Amino acid sequence: MLIYLIRRIIQSLSLLLAMSVIVFFAIFVIGDPVEMLIDLEATEREIAAIRQALGLDLPVYMQYFQFLSSTFRGDFGTSFVFNEPALKLILTYLPATLELAITAMMIAILVGIPLGMYAGVRPQHPVSKTIMAGSILGFSLPTFWSGLMTVLVFSVWAGWLPASGRGSTVDILGVQLSIFTADGLSHLILPALNLALFKISLVIRLARAGTREVIMQDYIKFAKAKGLPSSRIILVHVGKNILIPIVTVLGLELGSVVAFAVVTESVFAWPGIGKLLIDSIGLLDRPVIVAYLLLVVVMFVTINLLVDILYSVLDPRVQLARRAA
Repeated sequence: MLIYLIRRIIQSLSLLLAMSVIVFFAIFVIGDPVEMLIDLEATEREIAAIRQALGLDLPVYMQYFQFLSSTFRGDFGTSFVFNEPALKLILTYLPATLELAITAMMIAILVGIPLGMYAGVRPQHPVSKTIMAGSILGFSLPTFWSGLMTVLVFSVWAGWLPASGRGSTVDILGVQLSIFTADGLSHLILPALNLALFKISLVIRLARAGTREVIMQDYIKFAKAKGLPSSRIILVHVGKNILIPIVTVLGLELGSVVAFAVVTESVFAWPGIGKLLIDSIGLLDRPVIVAYLLLVVVMFVTINLLVDILYSVLDPRVQLARRAA
């Protein structure tokens, strides 16, 4: 176990290093952030002073090594636009995105697993066919379009829920959360549902496929022969065994939900790191962009590791030492 963890940490550090090189040089090629920041009437001397202040007068490889040196000290640089430490800026916006992503995943799990299991247990029932047809629709709808439609229906036409913003928040252990206030929860519902739509469809299909596979196993037939209640068979024997592939996929999907919540945050004006990233790209704010992408890589690697460990807990036949080999 220890050897496996050490190996994964080394792999993660190598991945972070490679990612930092790719991202840093890719952003350098895109354009000059000074042109986005200066006044159109600025003189050459003023432009040169800004370049020197931001460290952009150095060759690109020296800029990268300075960035790398600062990163090892936990300093991702200062935002060109906001004039704040990039990491602090991202951590300020991160709770809103995590709250949205975790809520969306919980909705996907609570809705998708029961519907998928029902469709797997009674595949020919009209309700099951409707569920599977709905899952196809969930896969097919573009996120931005479904977001605009939910705003149109539930906010503009019905007037039930707010269309944008985060609403009121409450401070819990120094973190601002909106889910624990009525106003914040009303603002959270629509973006969370929109972000969860694709994941619900995915979970439905995973749960249905797992149920159809497990329900034909001999131990399920034996449980029925013993006279166990159908509810116990479905919830305990079937439910526990279909969780393994679902946990594996959803663990990786959580990272993607956080990383790619940009569209939903833009549609609903949700103040998360996705919206911050879009604004930073538009202004070529390199420190914020690089810090964001490195944070996403760290998150993916960490989630991957946790999924591997949880996989071994759910299925004792899987040993981390064997997977490492």
